[in-house]
Amino acid sequence: MIHNSFSDNKEKDSLAWEEVSCEHIVKDEWIDFKRLAYRFPDGRVFEPYYSYSRKNYVVIVASDTEGKFLSVRQFRQGIKEVTTEFPAGGIERKDNKEYGDSHDESSEDALIAAKRELLEETGYESDEWSHLITVPSNATIADNYAYIYRAKNCRRVAGQSLDETEFLNVKKYTSDEIEEMISAGRFQQAVHIMAWLLARR
Repeated sequence: MIHNSFSDNKEKDSLAWEEVSCEHIVKDEWIDFKRLAYRFPDGRVFEPYYSYSRKNYVVIVASDTEGKFLSVRQFRQGIKEVTTEFPAGGIERKDNKEYGDSHDESSEDALIAAKRELLEETGYESDEWSHLITVPSNATIADNYAYIYRAKNCRRVAGQSLDETEFLNVKKYTSDEIEEMISAGRFQQAVHIMAWLLARR
């Protein structure tokens, strides 16, 4: 079946939910957590739905001149474990908020953010960058996007420069070691696993 933009738009219109109400349960400098009510396509109104706003972020699949991949080890409070993952971090906003319109053009350029985060977290730089994909971080409950980048032939030029809430160690792994960690459930960030699979294509 061949889809065209007209039929896709008609389907979108027939499936879209209408926001009826929105209550900001927590809205501080870090997050906008909301309780919402929606009208379904059949006219029924249902609540509550919960969602949150956070700023967009970058994930970098980076390898050094020997072909080893740069990873970071840090504690993640959601699962209460120390995880292994790729360097990543938020795209800064000019209003200094941690959330807002995910398509706000006043935000920092994503590639600039990726280069900054790689340098701050690992002390490495690269001259070989490519954008792999931009995807919703969690389309079911959040409105922010992840910008995924590949950086090759990274070289160390400095020490770490971490934020006050960051405590992380840099580790280097072969591709086989990363594959093994993913298979064993020891590389736990879903978007980072997706980034790895795209980088390996």
